[in-house]
Amino acid sequence: MRIAWFCVPAHGHTNPTLGLVRTLTEAGHQIWYFSFEAFREKIESAGATFIGCDGYDFEMEDKDNADRVGKDKVFATELLVSSTLALDEMTSRAIEEIKPDIVVSDSVAFWGKLAAMKHNLPYVSSTTTFAFNRYSAKYMQESVWDIGRMLLAMPRINKQLKRLREKGYPVKSLLDIVQNDNDTNTIVYTSRYFQPCAETFSDRYRFIGPSMRPITEPVEKTADRTVYISMGTVNQNKQFYRNCINALAATDWQVIISMGANTDHFTDLPENIQVYESVDQMAVLSIADVFITHCGMNSTSEALYYGVPLVLFPQTPEQDAVAKRTEELGAGIRLASVSEEDILGALTEALEDPHYKEGAMKVSESFRSCKGAREAKEFLEQIASGRRLPAAPAQGNP
Repeated sequence: MRIAWFCVPAHGHTNPTLGLVRTLTEAGHQIWYFSFEAFREKIESAGATFIGCDGYDFEMEDKDNADRVGKDKVFATELLVSSTLALDEMTSRAIEEIKPDIVVSDSVAFWGKLAAMKHNLPYVSSTTTFAFNRYSAKYMQESVWDIGRMLLAMPRINKQLKRLREKGYPVKSLLDIVQNDNDTNTIVYTSRYFQPCAETFSDRYRFIGPSMRPITEPVEKTADRTVYISMGTVNQNKQFYRNCINALAATDWQVIISMGANTDHFTDLPENIQVYESVDQMAVLSIADVFITHCGMNSTSEALYYGVPLVLFPQTPEQDAVAKRTEELGAGIRLASVSEEDILGALTEALEDPHYKEGAMKVSESFRSCKGAREAKEFLEQIASGRRLPAAPAQGNP
């Protein structure tokens, strides 16, 4: 099987795919992975052939643009079209040379989906967040203002879509690009239990569970209770971290904080608090008793895999959807504010109320019951061969 795989320039969207990529290449399948230079080493280590998308005026690679995409759908559409057309000649030439049996594309790497449409190839969506349809989309709140702006912008959006059609992309509407339906073959890196509204998705959606990285640097547990705090790689809220340090300085808990480049601003730390630019997150979570998180899908999944209750502090609509589902399943408590009092109060409640540990363990059980990369490999093999897809294997709720 020959696979053309497309992804966005983000660790949170790349890392979950690598276990499946490795499983496929070890089974003898060939993968050409369209990504960006910063991700070359890890992609090649998984056995895929790296194809660089750098240097093609690919504007989505710009961090400022990426931040704006999540807030401005009109801008996102214009950027999507410009980026797709910037890559068009290169991707078309590569696909002609590779002659893939199938295209796998990250759910927001729309240029991959468009390439499959243009070249009439079987398409599979690789979804590293929740799967979204008209039911689960309710978890991503949109205001009346957002919807109104979108309607007003439709003439501009249609003008952009015309640019795609002129280059041979058979696109009728924006929904053709951004929306998957129950006929779309989709791999989702979570369990049916954790997925909101899972019963509304067809058997073409395979919930294979999160992709867990091995622990490379074990961390020693030095107290009865270990608190881990991380807001991802881009958060620069120094006041939040300062309040965490002040709130937890007088406790006898082991506190591990991963705060990126913020570490230079924090000195004279109490003995129980350790601050790092980055950590082996899997190692820390394996000993943690509670985790304050921004609710990125990967961080949340890794914590819940180990049955760690969460204190939820989402920063984006996507992260808020993850926080809502975690709350619904009783595996976490939302942080009311960044005040020292609220930080200490939420952590204490998550540690002392067994309800949260029980909720986290149920999600953990659902993750561990998933079939993982093996199921996804068989799924892709069936699609590429043109065989009729069997029903998805049942996942019992904990």
